[in-house]
Amino acid sequence: MTAPTSDTVIRVGGASPYDVVVGHGLSGRLPGILGDTVERVAVLYAGTLGALADPVVDALVEHYDVLALGLPDGERAKTAPVAADCWEALGEAGFTRSDAVVTIGGGATTDLGGFVAASWLRGVRVVHVPTTLLAMVDAAVGGKTGINTGAGKNLVGAFHEPAGVLCDLSLLESLPREELVAGLGEVVKCGFVADPAILDLVERTDPAAITWDSAELRELVERAVRVKVDVVVDDLRETGGSGGHPGREVLNYGHTLAHAIERTSDYTVRHGEAVAIGCVYVAELAALAGSLPPGLVERHRAVLSRVGLPTTYDAASFEELHAAMKVDKKARGSQLRFVVIDDLAAPRILAGPREDDLRAAYASLSPRG
Repeated sequence: MTAPTSDTVIRVGGASPYDVVVGHGLSGRLPGILGDTVERVAVLYAGTLGALADPVVDALVEHYDVLALGLPDGERAKTAPVAADCWEALGEAGFTRSDAVVTIGGGATTDLGGFVAASWLRGVRVVHVPTTLLAMVDAAVGGKTGINTGAGKNLVGAFHEPAGVLCDLSLLESLPREELVAGLGEVVKCGFVADPAILDLVERTDPAAITWDSAELRELVERAVRVKVDVVVDDLRETGGSGGHPGREVLNYGHTLAHAIERTSDYTVRHGEAVAIGCVYVAELAALAGSLPPGLVERHRAVLSRVGLPTTYDAASFEELHAAMKVDKKARGSQLRFVVIDDLAAPRILAGPREDDLRAAYASLSPRG
Protein backbone atom coordinates (compact mmCIF):
# COMPACT_ATOMS: atom_id res chain seq x y z
CA MET A 1 0.00 0.00 0.00
CA THR A 2 1.44 3.40 -0.96
CA ALA A 3 1.65 6.10 1.67
CA PRO A 4 -0.31 9.35 1.28
CA THR A 5 1.66 12.20 -0.27
CA SER A 6 0.62 15.05 2.06
CA ASP A 7 2.88 15.93 4.96
CA THR A 8 1.88 15.37 8.58
CA VAL A 9 2.93 18.11 11.02
CA ILE A 10 3.16 17.12 14.68
CA ARG A 11 3.54 20.13 16.96
CA VAL A 12 5.82 19.83 19.98
CA GLY A 13 4.70 22.33 22.61
CA GLY A 14 6.52 23.66 25.64
CA ALA A 15 8.91 26.56 26.19
CA SER A 16 10.57 26.14 22.77
CA PRO A 17 7.90 24.75 20.43
CA TYR A 18 8.81 23.18 17.11
CA ASP A 19 7.35 20.91 14.45
CA VAL A 20 8.10 17.31 13.55
CA VAL A 21 7.15 16.84 9.90
CA VAL A 22 6.51 13.35 8.49
CA GLY A 23 6.27 12.89 4.74
CA HIS A 24 8.26 12.48 1.54
CA GLY A 25 10.70 14.89 -0.12
CA LEU A 26 10.93 17.36 2.74
CA SER A 27 14.29 19.07 2.15
CA GLY A 28 12.58 22.14 0.69
CA ARG A 29 11.17 22.90 4.12
CA LEU A 30 14.61 23.57 5.64
CA PRO A 31 14.96 27.30 4.81
CA GLY A 32 11.54 27.98 6.27
CA ILE A 33 12.52 26.31 9.54
CA LEU A 34 15.96 27.94 9.78
CA GLY A 35 14.72 31.43 8.91
CA ASP A 36 16.35 34.37 7.17
CA THR A 37 18.49 35.58 10.09
CA VAL A 38 20.86 32.62 9.71
CA GLU A 39 23.95 33.26 7.56
CA ARG A 40 25.96 30.05 8.03
CA VAL A 41 24.80 26.47 8.37
CA ALA A 42 27.03 23.59 9.43
CA VAL A 43 25.80 20.32 7.97
CA LEU A 44 26.95 17.42 10.14
CA TYR A 45 26.38 14.18 8.27
CA ALA A 46 27.30 10.53 8.55
CA GLY A 47 30.27 10.02 6.26
CA THR A 48 28.85 7.06 4.33
CA LEU A 49 25.63 8.81 3.30
CA GLY A 50 27.15 10.20 0.12
CA ALA A 51 24.49 11.21 -2.39
CA LEU A 52 21.72 10.75 0.18
CA ALA A 53 22.74 14.05 1.78
CA ASP A 54 22.95 15.95 -1.53
CA PRO A 55 19.29 17.12 -1.72
CA VAL A 56 19.54 18.55 1.78
CA VAL A 57 22.78 20.37 1.03
CA ASP A 58 21.36 21.63 -2.28
CA ALA A 59 18.35 23.07 -0.47
CA LEU A 60 20.69 25.00 1.84
CA VAL A 61 23.41 26.34 -0.46
CA GLU A 62 20.92 28.57 -2.27
CA HIS A 63 20.25 30.46 0.96
CA TYR A 64 23.26 30.08 3.29
CA ASP A 65 27.01 29.64 3.50
CA VAL A 66 27.29 25.90 4.10
CA LEU A 67 30.06 24.16 6.03
CA ALA A 68 29.88 20.38 5.45
CA LEU A 69 31.39 18.24 8.20
CA GLY A 70 31.55 14.48 7.65
CA LEU A 71 31.38 12.31 10.77
CA PRO A 72 32.43 8.75 11.56
CA ASP A 73 29.68 6.18 11.25
CA GLY A 74 27.54 5.01 14.14
CA GLU A 75 28.61 5.24 17.75
CA ARG A 76 32.17 6.10 16.70
CA ALA A 77 30.89 9.63 16.07
CA LYS A 78 29.74 10.07 19.65
CA THR A 79 33.07 10.88 21.29
CA ALA A 80 34.66 13.95 22.84
CA PRO A 81 37.42 14.15 20.16
CA VAL A 82 34.85 14.20 17.34
CA ALA A 83 32.84 16.91 19.13
CA ALA A 84 36.03 18.91 19.66
CA ASP A 85 36.89 18.68 15.95
CA CYS A 86 33.46 20.09 15.14
CA TRP A 87 33.89 22.96 17.60
CA GLU A 88 37.23 23.83 16.05
CA ALA A 89 35.69 23.84 12.56
CA LEU A 90 32.85 26.11 13.70
CA GLY A 91 35.35 28.47 15.29
CA GLU A 92 37.54 28.64 12.19
CA ALA A 93 34.47 29.36 10.04
CA GLY A 94 33.34 32.16 12.36
CA PHE A 95 30.02 30.66 13.45
CA THR A 96 28.01 32.99 15.68
CA ARG A 97 24.95 32.49 17.85
CA SER A 98 22.71 33.48 14.95
CA ASP A 99 24.00 30.59 12.80
CA ALA A 100 22.76 27.01 12.82
CA VAL A 101 23.52 23.30 12.61
CA VAL A 102 21.70 20.73 10.48
CA THR A 103 22.26 17.03 11.12
CA ILE A 104 21.76 14.34 8.48
CA GLY A 105 22.08 10.75 9.61
CA GLY A 106 21.06 8.20 12.18
CA GLY A 107 20.68 8.53 15.93
CA ALA A 108 24.40 8.78 16.58
CA THR A 109 24.61 11.74 14.19
CA THR A 110 21.65 13.57 15.73
CA ASP A 111 22.98 12.90 19.24
CA LEU A 112 26.46 14.21 18.41
CA GLY A 113 25.25 17.08 16.21
CA GLY A 114 22.70 18.12 18.81
CA PHE A 115 25.38 18.16 21.48
CA VAL A 116 27.68 20.26 19.30
CA ALA A 117 24.84 22.73 18.71
CA ALA A 118 23.93 22.78 22.41
CA SER A 119 27.48 23.49 23.52
CA TRP A 120 28.68 25.89 20.79
CA LEU A 121 28.35 29.41 22.23
CA ARG A 122 25.99 27.87 24.81
CA GLY A 123 23.46 26.95 22.19
CA VAL A 124 22.68 27.53 18.50
CA ARG A 125 19.73 26.40 16.40
CA VAL A 126 19.71 22.82 15.16
CA VAL A 127 17.43 21.01 12.71
CA HIS A 128 17.53 17.24 12.47
CA VAL A 129 17.04 15.31 9.23
CA PRO A 130 17.11 11.68 10.42
CA THR A 131 17.91 9.04 7.82
CA THR A 132 17.04 5.91 9.83
CA LEU A 133 13.76 4.73 11.30
CA LEU A 134 15.39 4.58 14.73
CA ALA A 135 16.43 8.23 14.59
CA MET A 136 13.02 9.35 13.32
CA VAL A 137 11.07 7.84 16.19
CA ASP A 138 13.65 8.22 18.94
CA ALA A 139 16.91 10.18 18.85
CA ALA A 140 15.87 13.17 16.72
CA VAL A 141 12.79 14.08 18.78
CA GLY A 142 12.81 15.35 22.34
CA GLY A 143 15.92 17.45 22.79
CA LYS A 144 18.27 14.88 24.33
CA THR A 145 21.83 15.10 23.03
CA GLY A 146 24.92 13.23 24.12
CA ILE A 147 28.21 11.48 23.61
CA ASN A 148 29.63 8.27 25.03
CA THR A 149 32.55 7.75 27.39
CA GLY A 150 34.53 4.68 28.32
CA ALA A 151 32.22 4.26 31.30
CA GLY A 152 29.02 4.05 29.30
CA LYS A 153 26.61 5.37 26.71
CA ASN A 154 25.23 8.94 26.65
CA LEU A 155 26.79 9.84 30.00
CA VAL A 156 27.77 13.32 28.77
CA GLY A 157 25.16 15.51 27.13
CA ALA A 158 22.64 18.31 27.33
CA PHE A 159 18.98 19.02 26.75
CA HIS A 160 18.69 21.13 23.60
CA GLU A 161 15.44 21.14 21.67
CA PRO A 162 15.70 21.37 17.89
CA ALA A 163 14.14 24.09 15.78
CA GLY A 164 12.50 21.32 13.76
CA VAL A 165 12.71 17.68 12.70
CA LEU A 166 12.11 16.46 9.15
CA CYS A 167 11.19 12.77 9.02
CA ASP A 168 11.56 12.28 5.27
CA LEU A 169 10.43 8.71 4.70
CA SER A 170 11.99 8.75 1.21
CA LEU A 171 15.40 8.65 2.91
CA LEU A 172 14.54 5.15 4.15
CA GLU A 173 14.39 3.70 0.63
CA SER A 174 18.06 2.71 0.66
CA LEU A 175 18.13 1.74 4.34
CA PRO A 176 19.18 -1.91 4.75
CA ARG A 177 16.29 -4.10 5.82
CA GLU A 178 18.04 -5.08 9.06
CA GLU A 179 18.33 -1.39 10.01
CA LEU A 180 14.64 -0.80 9.34
CA VAL A 181 13.78 -3.82 11.47
CA ALA A 182 16.05 -2.59 14.26
CA GLY A 183 14.19 0.74 14.28
CA LEU A 184 10.95 -1.13 14.89
CA GLY A 185 12.31 -2.02 18.35
CA GLU A 186 11.68 1.54 19.51
CA VAL A 187 8.31 1.62 17.75
CA VAL A 188 7.05 -1.56 19.42
CA LYS A 189 8.32 -0.26 22.78
CA CYS A 190 5.97 2.71 22.38
CA GLY A 191 3.12 0.27 21.83
CA PHE A 192 3.67 -1.43 25.15
CA VAL A 193 4.14 1.68 27.28
CA ALA A 194 1.63 4.08 25.72
CA ASP A 195 -0.17 3.18 22.46
CA PRO A 196 -1.37 -0.44 22.13
CA ALA A 197 -2.74 0.37 18.66
CA ILE A 198 0.88 0.06 17.50
CA LEU A 199 0.89 -3.56 18.64
CA ASP A 200 -2.43 -4.25 16.93
CA LEU A 201 -1.13 -2.78 13.67
CA VAL A 202 2.04 -4.88 13.78
CA GLU A 203 0.11 -8.05 14.59
CA ARG A 204 -2.28 -7.69 11.64
CA THR A 205 0.30 -6.56 9.08
CA ASP A 206 2.51 -8.85 7.01
CA PRO A 207 6.01 -7.84 8.19
CA ALA A 208 7.20 -7.80 4.57
CA ALA A 209 4.64 -5.06 3.87
CA ILE A 210 6.28 -2.68 6.35
CA THR A 211 8.40 -0.82 3.82
CA TRP A 212 9.64 2.75 3.39
CA ASP A 213 6.73 3.72 1.14
CA SER A 214 3.93 1.86 2.94
CA ALA A 215 1.02 3.46 4.74
CA GLU A 216 1.64 1.01 7.58
CA LEU A 217 5.16 2.26 8.25
CA ARG A 218 4.02 5.86 8.06
CA GLU A 219 1.30 5.23 10.63
CA LEU A 220 3.80 3.48 12.90
CA VAL A 221 6.20 6.42 12.63
CA GLU A 222 3.50 8.99 13.33
CA ARG A 223 2.15 7.06 16.31
CA ALA A 224 5.60 6.54 17.82
CA VAL A 225 6.50 10.21 17.35
CA ARG A 226 3.25 11.28 19.02
CA VAL A 227 4.00 9.01 21.99
CA LYS A 228 7.39 10.63 22.42
CA VAL A 229 6.04 14.15 21.93
CA ASP A 230 3.33 13.65 24.55
CA VAL A 231 5.87 12.38 27.08
CA VAL A 232 8.53 14.99 26.35
CA VAL A 233 6.16 17.95 26.60
CA ASP A 234 5.11 16.76 30.07
CA ASP A 235 8.66 16.05 31.28
CA LEU A 236 11.39 17.53 29.10
CA ARG A 237 14.28 17.06 31.54
CA GLU A 238 13.28 13.68 32.95
CA THR A 239 12.45 15.00 36.42
CA GLY A 240 9.25 12.99 36.73
CA GLY A 241 5.76 13.13 35.32
CA SER A 242 2.49 14.15 36.91
CA GLY A 243 0.00 11.95 38.75
CA GLY A 244 2.54 9.23 39.57
CA HIS A 245 3.45 8.66 35.90
CA PRO A 246 7.16 7.87 35.35
CA GLY A 247 7.36 10.83 32.98
CA ARG A 248 10.13 10.81 30.41
CA GLU A 249 11.66 7.73 32.03
CA VAL A 250 8.88 5.72 30.39
CA LEU A 251 10.81 6.06 27.12
CA ASN A 252 13.59 4.04 28.75
CA TYR A 253 11.48 0.88 28.75
CA GLY A 254 13.94 -1.92 28.00
CA HIS A 255 16.89 0.49 27.87
CA THR A 256 18.74 -0.35 31.07
CA LEU A 257 19.69 -3.81 29.85
CA ALA A 258 19.84 -2.57 26.25
CA HIS A 259 22.59 -0.06 27.00
CA ALA A 260 24.50 -2.71 28.96
CA ILE A 261 24.27 -5.07 25.98
CA GLU A 262 25.48 -2.36 23.61
CA ARG A 263 28.43 -1.47 25.80
CA THR A 264 29.56 -5.04 26.53
CA SER A 265 29.24 -5.96 22.84
CA ASP A 266 31.27 -2.89 21.84
CA TYR A 267 28.13 -1.63 20.07
CA THR A 268 28.02 -4.52 17.62
CA VAL A 269 24.40 -5.14 18.66
CA ARG A 270 22.13 -2.51 17.10
CA HIS A 271 20.31 -0.24 19.52
CA GLY A 272 16.83 -1.31 18.42
CA GLU A 273 17.81 -4.97 18.68
CA ALA A 274 19.14 -4.40 22.20
CA VAL A 275 15.94 -2.56 23.14
CA ALA A 276 13.87 -5.52 21.94
CA ILE A 277 15.87 -7.87 24.18
CA GLY A 278 15.63 -5.36 27.02
CA CYS A 279 11.84 -5.14 26.69
CA VAL A 280 11.51 -8.90 27.07
CA TYR A 281 13.86 -8.72 30.05
CA VAL A 282 11.81 -6.13 31.95
CA ALA A 283 8.61 -7.98 31.08
CA GLU A 284 10.08 -11.09 32.71
CA LEU A 285 11.25 -8.96 35.65
CA ALA A 286 7.74 -7.55 36.15
CA ALA A 287 6.29 -11.06 35.97
CA LEU A 288 8.72 -12.23 38.65
CA ALA A 289 7.60 -9.29 40.79
CA GLY A 290 4.03 -10.52 40.37
CA SER A 291 2.70 -7.50 38.48
CA LEU A 292 2.60 -8.63 34.83
CA PRO A 293 0.50 -11.56 33.58
CA PRO A 294 2.43 -14.29 31.71
CA GLY A 295 0.31 -13.68 28.61
CA LEU A 296 1.69 -10.17 28.23
CA VAL A 297 5.24 -11.45 28.63
CA GLU A 298 4.62 -13.81 25.74
CA ARG A 299 3.05 -11.00 23.72
CA HIS A 300 6.35 -9.15 24.01
CA ARG A 301 8.15 -12.10 22.46
CA ALA A 302 5.51 -12.65 19.79
CA VAL A 303 5.26 -9.05 18.55
CA LEU A 304 9.01 -8.41 18.55
CA SER A 305 9.93 -11.70 16.87
CA ARG A 306 7.14 -11.19 14.30
CA VAL A 307 8.99 -8.24 12.80
CA GLY A 308 12.34 -10.03 12.99
CA LEU A 309 13.76 -8.64 16.25
CA PRO A 310 15.73 -10.79 18.73
CA THR A 311 14.12 -11.85 22.00
CA THR A 312 16.95 -14.00 23.40
CA TYR A 313 20.51 -13.22 24.46
CA ASP A 314 23.42 -14.95 26.17
CA ALA A 315 26.52 -13.37 24.65
CA ALA A 316 27.60 -11.85 27.98
CA SER A 317 27.48 -13.12 31.54
CA PHE A 318 24.99 -11.74 34.02
CA GLU A 319 27.90 -10.35 36.05
CA GLU A 320 29.18 -8.33 33.06
CA LEU A 321 25.76 -6.92 32.28
CA HIS A 322 24.91 -6.24 35.92
CA ALA A 323 28.11 -4.20 36.30
CA ALA A 324 27.28 -2.23 33.16
CA MET A 325 23.72 -1.57 34.33
CA LYS A 326 25.02 -0.10 37.58
CA VAL A 327 26.65 2.81 35.72
CA ASP A 328 23.59 3.46 33.58
CA LYS A 329 22.45 7.07 33.85
CA LYS A 330 19.03 5.96 35.13
CA ALA A 331 20.50 4.38 38.28
CA ARG A 332 20.18 6.23 41.58
CA GLY A 333 23.23 5.65 43.75
CA SER A 334 23.71 1.90 43.99
CA GLN A 335 20.04 1.23 43.23
CA LEU A 336 18.96 0.04 39.80
CA ARG A 337 15.72 1.46 38.40
CA PHE A 338 13.67 -0.15 35.66
CA VAL A 339 10.60 1.01 33.81
CA VAL A 340 8.09 -1.87 33.89
CA ILE A 341 4.42 -2.17 32.95
CA ASP A 342 1.58 -3.67 34.96
CA ASP A 343 -0.61 -3.75 31.85
CA LEU A 344 -0.57 -2.26 28.38
CA ALA A 345 0.03 1.52 28.62
CA ALA A 346 0.37 1.25 32.41
CA PRO A 347 4.04 1.97 33.17
CA ARG A 348 5.72 2.47 36.51
CA ILE A 349 9.17 2.46 38.07
CA LEU A 350 10.54 -0.69 39.71
CA ALA A 351 13.37 0.44 41.95
CA GLY A 352 15.88 -1.87 43.56
CA PRO A 353 14.62 -5.28 42.40
CA ARG A 354 16.09 -8.35 44.09
CA GLU A 355 19.28 -9.66 42.52
CA ASP A 356 17.73 -13.13 42.37
CA ASP A 357 14.96 -11.71 40.16
CA LEU A 358 17.49 -9.89 37.98
CA ARG A 359 19.37 -13.15 37.47
CA ALA A 360 16.25 -15.18 36.82
CA ALA A 361 14.96 -12.66 34.27
CA TYR A 362 18.27 -12.84 32.42
CA ALA A 363 18.27 -16.63 32.52
CA SER A 364 14.87 -16.55 30.81
CA LEU A 365 16.51 -14.87 27.81
CA SER A 366 18.71 -17.85 27.06
CA PRO A 367 18.10 -19.22 23.56
CA ARG A 368 18.60 -22.69 25.04
CA GLY A 369 15.45 -22.22 27.08
